[in-house]
Amino acid sequence: MHPIGNVRLVERLLAKGLITPEQQEAVFAYHQRVGGRIEEALIETQAIDEVSLLKFLAAFHKTRFVSTEKLSKADIDRFTLDKVPKALAERETVFPVLYDHEKAVLSVVMADPDNIAVVQEIKLAAALKEVHAFVARPIAVKAAINKAYNGDIHAFAVLDRSAHEQFTSMLNVYERNLVSEESMSLSLSDERGRVQMFDERDLKAPQAGVGGAGVTSDSYLSTLNVLISLLENARPDLRGHSAHVARLMRKISERIGLSPQDLAAMMIAGYIHDLGKMSAYHLTALNVAEYEGHRASAKKTYKAPLRLLEAVELPRECVRSVESMYERFDGSGLPAGTAGKDIPLGARLLAIADTYADLTQNPRNPYRRALRPVQACEVLARYKGKVFDPNLVDLFRHTVTGEDLKARLLANRHLALVIDRDPEETTVLELRMVEQGFEVVVARTAEQALKLLERGDVEVVVSELDLGKADGFALLAEARKQEWGHTLPWIIVTGRAGRNEAQRAFELGATDYMTKPVASDLLVAKLRQVMERQAAQRGTRGVAGSLTEMGLPDMVQVLWHGRKTGSLKIRAKGETGEIHFVKGEIHNAMWGRLRGEEAFYAMLGLTDGDFVLDPNHQQGARVINDSPEALLLEGMRRLDEAGLSPAAS
Repeated sequence: MHPIGNVRLVERLLAKGLITPEQQEAVFAYHQRVGGRIEEALIETQAIDEVSLLKFLAAFHKTRFVSTEKLSKADIDRFTLDKVPKALAERETVFPVLYDHEKAVLSVVMADPDNIAVVQEIKLAAALKEVHAFVARPIAVKAAINKAYNGDIHAFAVLDRSAHEQFTSMLNVYERNLVSEESMSLSLSDERGRVQMFDERDLKAPQAGVGGAGVTSDSYLSTLNVLISLLENARPDLRGHSAHVARLMRKISERIGLSPQDLAAMMIAGYIHDLGKMSAYHLTALNVAEYEGHRASAKKTYKAPLRLLEAVELPRECVRSVESMYERFDGSGLPAGTAGKDIPLGARLLAIADTYADLTQNPRNPYRRALRPVQACEVLARYKGKVFDPNLVDLFRHTVTGEDLKARLLANRHLALVIDRDPEETTVLELRMVEQGFEVVVARTAEQALKLLERGDVEVVVSELDLGKADGFALLAEARKQEWGHTLPWIIVTGRAGRNEAQRAFELGATDYMTKPVASDLLVAKLRQVMERQAAQRGTRGVAGSLTEMGLPDMVQVLWHGRKTGSLKIRAKGETGEIHFVKGEIHNAMWGRLRGEEAFYAMLGLTDGDFVLDPNHQQGARVINDSPEALLLEGMRRLDEAGLSPAAS
């Protein structure tokens, strides 16, 4: 019961004119039938919206409130979470949100902020000077606890009414195991009568509401994630498989530089690719290619996801990706025997991502054990040119195994801008450039290229001439007028073979002119020659990235064994830190107010954040004398004792 009292709370709201007598009756009837907190009855019966209710409660308790939306987006560091033990948080529905280190003051959200006993217990347990208690929706506090302490990334999904209701009827049908293609189509048709679920406008404006229901493409994808995860719960070996495939599709699509529309389509394909195929076989491109039973099953069910969702306006690239994911690069796949690059790009990506996820997560895969990422990529490589697109396999391997980031850390990077409308034209070139020590950014239009060039940090340009509305010549001419582009090396690589085009390019100041097809290795060698001529005139560039790409322990080992010098700057959880390397040895570390070894150990467990390696850092006096190996061993021991897992690549 709420400390105000269930009856008194509702009566106070009535007296304030915040609810009507009819709503009061509905709330009591709902609460008597369902039980639980009275706040949930008020919100579920729509007698009052959440914010209005929280404002009222905050005024009553003389405190502040935290909405469900803000709580769902809160990223609480482990140090703050540890101030309230998990058992206490779950027992009393209390969640820590902010800790002031200097003042030793902890702020928490609670369903009952006037519960002095709980506040005092937290204060004593964590040796705090003060605890500030804010009010929040009880179910939202529980969701925050489940997300932060238990790692449930879907904890808040059930509270998103607008997104969640889109799939209610479909989920009910599935959960009862009564699904058929006809009933699914009818179910989705009924839903479309109320809420438009997805269209191209949603993709073009990701934050815009859809069909007046306030549903965004983000909430669409989040709801899709929850739905598919629920459906996969009945298959323990594949639990979370489709969500993992969707994440991989996003990662590789971003790496290739697909448009936001196509990226969203790739993610949807990752989520839905297994719908309707939940038989004894898991149908990946590799399994279908290798086993007749899988192939026979795939012939019958390859269109199942699309038939089940035919009432939904799925993006065209999503449909093509799912429909053709069992085609083989050598042309012996199904359903149409399409070969090579005639297979849709999304289908080739989905075949790789789905197989990789199966190899690394499913113990019932053909190898009868979950493989490590490097081992799974070795399997993909064995089928290059047969089942999988060889260039995409190479790019995927670099993306998921950390080889890309490792190469960037160990090389003296030169930032190159590749301008080409065709993602497939740039994929192989980008891969070869990264392998040879370049950092590559890609632009699909002259407008995008100009914005990137205006930053002034691009060191070499590789450009096509056909750029849609704008022309590559006009872009080069504009660059030569600017201070940042007056002497910028500019190589034209184009399908135009005329002598006049080449002459015009050189007149405008092009460094070289090459006609497609161009061997990637030849072009990269030419680029390296250009950069070597300019190396003496430029300082060494830094490398930036995310700790999700490579964990800090792995990064330290790469820099140690590579004998690199520079400052590794970390930003995570609202804090900043640095680790100073001199020829691979760690000379100092800083994290917040910590210095030396303690700062290094504090950073070692970070799993989410950004980093920059500054190779031009001037190191001061040496503070840390232990070897990187000794520091890593001690750091790992401390993490183990604390029950934390270090970040991994």
